[in-house]
Amino acid sequence: MSMINNLRAAVRPTRTSHLSLRKDGGPYDATRPAEATTAVVDCAVYRDGVRVATERCLTPHEAIRQVRRDGGFVWIGLHEPSEAEFSGIAAEFGLHPLAVEDAVHAHQRPKLERYDDTLFTVFKTIHYVEHDELTSTSEVVESGEVMCFTGRDFFITVRHGGQGSLRALRHRLQDDPALLAKGPSAVLHAIADHVVDGYVAVADAVQDDIDEVETEVFSPGRKGTPRGTDAGRIYQLKREVMEFKRAVLPLVRPMQLLSERPMRLVDPDIQKYFRDVADHLARVQEQVVGFDELLNSILQANLAQASVAQNEDMRKITSWAAIIAVPTMVCGVYGMNFDYMPELRWKFGYPMVLTITVAICFGIHRTLKRNGWL
Repeated sequence: MSMINNLRAAVRPTRTSHLSLRKDGGPYDATRPAEATTAVVDCAVYRDGVRVATERCLTPHEAIRQVRRDGGFVWIGLHEPSEAEFSGIAAEFGLHPLAVEDAVHAHQRPKLERYDDTLFTVFKTIHYVEHDELTSTSEVVESGEVMCFTGRDFFITVRHGGQGSLRALRHRLQDDPALLAKGPSAVLHAIADHVVDGYVAVADAVQDDIDEVETEVFSPGRKGTPRGTDAGRIYQLKREVMEFKRAVLPLVRPMQLLSERPMRLVDPDIQKYFRDVADHLARVQEQVVGFDELLNSILQANLAQASVAQNEDMRKITSWAAIIAVPTMVCGVYGMNFDYMPELRWKFGYPMVLTITVAICFGIHRTLKRNGWL
């Protein structure tokens, strides 16, 4: 709550006020060059779909002042800003304190929220981690976050995590002035499309890992029975799929809203493109849900195979115990040292007892083997 109150206090002053606190406690000036703020990756003005050339990187204050004087929009990219670094920009653009708090602290669910004349969108980026062999501790997917503030004449991205850089996306958009001329909503669509395309690529890679585990679980082992695999590997893969699932499923509703519900801040022509993103996301959603269910089945099958293997071992132990019980019983009887035992003083008594014992053991062994116990 203290942070929210501080942010509200920062928003109250007029937009000509650009002072906040630096990390060292001194005053932070939003009018400083953007490169002086380590969190700012890029700050540029776009007019008619073309980036306005400048001698140096503009400050957010200079960029928005130029936009409101000459038209166009400003796109500011930040990477893991601190509260102090972001508060000056939040005050300049009138961002809502709750959205600012979410953007600074991250760890948010994918969502779409509207604050006055600003759309706040949260995307979770997913990156596939390459590995030579899947183990019970392998990291399969790595997640990050991209928060987007879409306004009438500005677009602000706040990125968290080492993956998901938007530099290549910015350059690709700058090569398509007709699309970029649609304004901030065109950038929002490009980021959504970029994130979902990443989901598609990760889903294909995870499918290969699941196929590998499935093959190992059901491939023939000794005597033609499935050999199974380490349950820890399956469980680890399921945990990684759950992380993937937490990124995909909550984003379905925001994409539906952007593709179906008219919004003032979204160009009608751009809204049509959101439908394509929503379709791709729906396909990934089905894949991820299918992955989760398939891994549940594989894990249950692997545990069942382990149980069957244990039962088979117990049957073998029991069978040999039954066989060994026969000579044990005979030896126990003749070891009681009675004077009057059957054939005790007959010279063929010893080989006869041994022969009968071996015959009985052989008969038990044949019977158990015929029934599949041995």
